[in-house]
Amino acid sequence: MQEPMHQENSRNVTILVTGGTGTLGRLVVARLREADRQVRVLGRTAPATGIDGVEFAAADLESGEGVEAAMAGIEVVVHCAGSGTGDEGKARRLVEAAKLAGVRHIVYISVVGADRMPVVSATDRRMFGYFAEKAGAERVITESGIPWTSLRATQFHDLVFMVAEQMAKLPVVLLPRRMRVQPVDAGEVADRLVELALGAPAGLVPDLAGPRIYDAAEVMRGYLRATGRRRPIVRIGLPGGAARAMLGGANLSPDRAVGEHTWEEFLAERVGERVVV
Repeated sequence: MQEPMHQENSRNVTILVTGGTGTLGRLVVARLREADRQVRVLGRTAPATGIDGVEFAAADLESGEGVEAAMAGIEVVVHCAGSGTGDEGKARRLVEAAKLAGVRHIVYISVVGADRMPVVSATDRRMFGYFAEKAGAERVITESGIPWTSLRATQFHDLVFMVAEQMAKLPVVLLPRRMRVQPVDAGEVADRLVELALGAPAGLVPDLAGPRIYDAAEVMRGYLRATGRRRPIVRIGLPGGAARAMLGGANLSPDRAVGEHTWEEFLAERVGERVVV
């Protein structure tokens, strides 16, 4: 674990969290408050209820409106905002405002495979553009001149659950052949991001991946059993270089299977019953 930088003053520093009301961001905000840090959340819409010690700054990273004002007085930024489209541009607007504010550390959450996914064709971009956007945002931050830390994580349990939920609405579930996933707990990622935010800039740190690699069909069957549904699963091929990289494991990090919370445990908590995949 890294030692917190400027430890004697760190509790007086307000930390800006983008995407602070999202799946990951809200967990980061909660953990920063547990660590007695002052937090400012940057977002387009204020949360329904306030949290003690948390400010809200209305700003839009897509248009840039309000970002410079939101950054005023900030020294550390945890950039969790991401939508899969326009992330590179959002990072650029964030960095421009951060330079003006004198920010001394940007912590960014990226995705495993961002550096290994050749998104070239229109088909690649339509299916795997998220990876290209994350890679672009990484470049913007690393070339900004601002000290930075970047963490790549595998897919969150929440995202895998949401995709399975959508697929289960169809009469037949279509899954790519040889597709594998390594889901990780968003809370464990939040823990690591907070540790990094309270430490010195470290560049690209080791990946954070879930404890087990699953075939996509295993994950889907576990979801179906947990929710009491029955759907046939049909495996299909995918075209394109990005698909080949994905099916070859570009989205996995087997050497960094350091997460502890399993997909089975997540399902049991979300659905309310113990399941075995």
